[in-house]
Amino acid sequence: MFTGLVQGVGRIVSVDPLETGVHIAIDAQALAPRPIAIGDSIAVSGVCLTATTIADGVFGADVSRETLSRTAGLDRCRAVNLETSLALGDKLGGHLVAGHVDGIGTVLRCSPVGESVELVILAPADLARFLAVKGSVCVDGVSLTVNRVQDHGGSGGLQGCEFSINLIPHTVAATTLRELATGMPVNLEIDLIARYVGRMLEAATGNPGA
Repeated sequence: MFTGLVQGVGRIVSVDPLETGVHIAIDAQALAPRPIAIGDSIAVSGVCLTATTIADGVFGADVSRETLSRTAGLDRCRAVNLETSLALGDKLGGHLVAGHVDGIGTVLRCSPVGESVELVILAPADLARFLAVKGSVCVDGVSLTVNRVQDHGGSGGLQGCEFSINLIPHTVAATTLRELATGMPVNLEIDLIARYVGRMLEAATGNPGA
């Protein structure tokens, strides 16, 4: 489990193909002095990966083809948000994050508003019903609060939504969100509570879209 509070910005320094995915190497020196051991779970821009090799501040992780198909940005060299997993008794400053990406959103707008930045993201239809004003969402591994939701609908029902987030200067400076631009994909993880409430409603009503 994670909190969505980024501990450092690292970088994917190499991507090597495997038979069923890729092996990536990540410069994680920004996590120092936090120790990393082989077998540790580390959130990489919102994706929970297992460290399989460690040397000189760089750890390696295998990423399956399935994970690559459901996430954005793990197949190329780029800056990534990093967070080590929680230990019992740790302070929970963001919200509970599993590191299991639910879908890929698309940045519609990222523009200054005073000292802050307004980030507007288009979420796919299957995630739209889980997003609520003042609720939590994880974007590329960053715990954020939803300020506005605008549903996209039609005769076929809910077809996605736009949601808006206010990024304070600290978040912009301390994460890769400062590099976002219109049209870029982002990893989205909905709030765990919303996920389970949605599942219970489905079971109670027999309606997958309840």
